[in-house]
Amino acid sequence: MSTLRVAIVGCGKIADQHVQAIQRIVGSSVVAVCDREPLMAQQLAERFGIGGCHSDLAELLRVEKPDVVHITTPPQSHHSLAMQCLASGCHVYLEKPFTVTATEAEALVAAAQRVGRLVTAGHNYQFSFEMLRLRDILKGDFLGGPPVHLESYWSYDLGDVNYVGPLLGNPDHWVRRLPGGLLHNIVSHGIARLAEFLDDDITDLVALAHQSEQLQQLGGQEVLDELRVLIRDRKGTTATFCFSTQMKPGLNQLRILGPKNSISVDLVAGSVVAHRGRSFKSYLTYLVPPLLAAREHLRNAWQNATGIFRRRIYQDSGMKELIERFHVAVGVGGPPPIPYREVLLTARIMDAVFERMRDGGHGPLVASPPAPGVGSA
Repeated sequence: MSTLRVAIVGCGKIADQHVQAIQRIVGSSVVAVCDREPLMAQQLAERFGIGGCHSDLAELLRVEKPDVVHITTPPQSHHSLAMQCLASGCHVYLEKPFTVTATEAEALVAAAQRVGRLVTAGHNYQFSFEMLRLRDILKGDFLGGPPVHLESYWSYDLGDVNYVGPLLGNPDHWVRRLPGGLLHNIVSHGIARLAEFLDDDITDLVALAHQSEQLQQLGGQEVLDELRVLIRDRKGTTATFCFSTQMKPGLNQLRILGPKNSISVDLVAGSVVAHRGRSFKSYLTYLVPPLLAAREHLRNAWQNATGIFRRRIYQDSGMKELIERFHVAVGVGGPPPIPYREVLLTARIMDAVFERMRDGGHGPLVASPPAPGVGSA
């Protein structure tokens, strides 16, 4: 298989992480970068020794002829830029959120299938070391059946003034122009991992959002930074999603509760803990479960130490894993690493969440007709 020619469109902070991840992948090479601000593109190209440097996407596509384009621009431009790349015969990796609306997401997936190209969403946390371990466990019948309930937690520290400062100081900041504001730019990671286990038919969804006292003191104006979501699907599976800037220590967790056993994944500690539905007599109830939990955590510590030693675990390893799987799929003509069903369901849930935030109500998530051919791919 020949080396994939990769281009980066949008040369902000996240673009560096993409280049660094791609440089770890055998058979992929970043040949060009593009940004409307020429200086941004030039600086990225110089930092990583990239030959092609452009300020116009049409020019990049014509001159560089990339196989894959990574779009790391603000989400308002994702749909139009991706459509342009697909029309030029390129496969497309889109940073989160995939698109601004579910309608755009459906149109994009349909276009990709129509021209025989792949697209994927930058849900890189789905491919962290611990999430891969989780799926290995779930290949068996550990839960004892389909999940009964799902819990997803995601937090963000407002102490990062490099991000929050410009956002609050500029009423025209692109984040504030998103339908869901600050939340819109962050929560797709936490919702995507629920979409993996939920049915497409969401019968009820409640979403409540408010502004924290800390953000009020920072002059948050209309920006909301606390979100709580409750979901139920057609099969009766329920799910909760909690996003917070105030929880300390910060949480990045997924909990899957089944009819027999349950599993907790902590993406901050890099741990996967199996909770078995056992009962113990008398005082053993107070002794055995803590010992079993201790064994689980020691096992995680050993696996993580081994992963670090073997260079499987490092910062942004999930991004490298997702990108590599996407590039391999492009090369061999396989399915995308994230099924389109999950990408579209994530977009539809986000649409519904932001609608509920605006009207304060709740109700079913009305199903949209799937793009032609959309199934497990």
